[in-house]
Amino acid sequence: MEAVLRRHFLAGLSAAAARPGQVNVREQGAAGDGIRLDTKALQQAVDGCAAAGGGVVYFPPGRYLSGTLYLKSNVTLYLERGAVLVGSKNLEDYPVTVAQYRSYTDNYTERSLIYGENLENVGLEGPGVLDGQGAAFKGEYKVRPYMLRMIGCRGVTVSGVTLKDSPMWVQHYLVCENVYLRGITVTSRVNANNDGIDIDSCDRVRIADCDISSGDDAIVLKSTSARACRRVTVTNCVLSTSCNNIKLGTESSGDFKNLAFSNCVMFRRPGARRPISGVSIESVDGSHIDGIVVSNLAMQDVDTPVFIRLGNRGRGLSPPVPGSLANVSISNLVATGALRTCPIAGLPGHPVRGVTLSDINITFQGGEQTAGKREVPEYPEKYPEATMFGLLPAYGLWARHVEGLTLRNVRLRTERADARPALLFDDVAELAGP
Repeated sequence: MEAVLRRHFLAGLSAAAARPGQVNVREQGAAGDGIRLDTKALQQAVDGCAAAGGGVVYFPPGRYLSGTLYLKSNVTLYLERGAVLVGSKNLEDYPVTVAQYRSYTDNYTERSLIYGENLENVGLEGPGVLDGQGAAFKGEYKVRPYMLRMIGCRGVTVSGVTLKDSPMWVQHYLVCENVYLRGITVTSRVNANNDGIDIDSCDRVRIADCDISSGDDAIVLKSTSARACRRVTVTNCVLSTSCNNIKLGTESSGDFKNLAFSNCVMFRRPGARRPISGVSIESVDGSHIDGIVVSNLAMQDVDTPVFIRLGNRGRGLSPPVPGSLANVSISNLVATGALRTCPIAGLPGHPVRGVTLSDINITFQGGEQTAGKREVPEYPEKYPEATMFGLLPAYGLWARHVEGLTLRNVRLRTERADARPALLFDDVAELAGP
């Protein structure tokens, strides 16, 4: 076993392999046959590794059927190539676990395949697979476990692994600090709410080199608590979803500060529904969004390439009060096959402020025959989605209640003739061109 771990460390697959306390799950009694439930043996391996000072819990090739596993500080799970950690199909194998840190996600879940709270230096690594068998679970939120849930943890690394077929969200990081997700593959389209990655009220997060195919949002940033989601970078990812590729703010109780998204490609997988949006930036529950940089994105068959919205759903607020959305830069974006107009929409007296679009090249399908301008409802309380306003009176970019909009080298065109103008502005101040 030590020779195997040493080889992986030297190959750069797992820096954790050099730590003390290496534990092979087979030596703790795990059958690895995919039939017998291995939860007890796997948890014993985690607990023993932690008691020895931390290190690696090693999964050799095999299928390890399990219910909930509770991570411990200074422990990394390493899944060897050919190792599959398989979630049980029996809901009773996932004990109800009420988080000490409360947030709106209490309404969604209380069960997980892998769970950690208030831990330090934990990880999930290796070329192996987590299989949630998500198609086996039917019903509302709480009867569908998450695959991976980390709350209030510091120093979280997930790299190399494949996560497939979650019953609910694939992975949820809530009020965590120093999170590093690299080179992971997500394939999860077997149930509702199959978000690929959920970053929630976290600080200092790096996501890189990931390949995500999800039935719901691919990478989504949330603040389901009052804590801000800040200092997050997402780069070099391949994204395919039937919902939104990169989204922040659907749940926006806390602020969003200093976020950067770059070098990603987005496309529609054969036979899947078209993605709703490429990038959605939203504040609807009183949060303040400030300092968002989006650059170098390529999109194919994404319905709405860009959606920016300041609304007033006001979840948890009495009375609801709009937050703010300011200082957004989107550059070097190329999209083909777009269906719907890109909206940038604030509210009367609460404009979106300081948006710059530069080097944007979008081809829309076009074909709308009606040119007449229609009144677009404000919909301050409506769920924020790129489809929320319906057919808009411009085919390319529609902006309303915006202060400080700069357009540089923005090219919008249609494949078929469209009676609507490319651009339409309503209550837009400080509009600047090239």
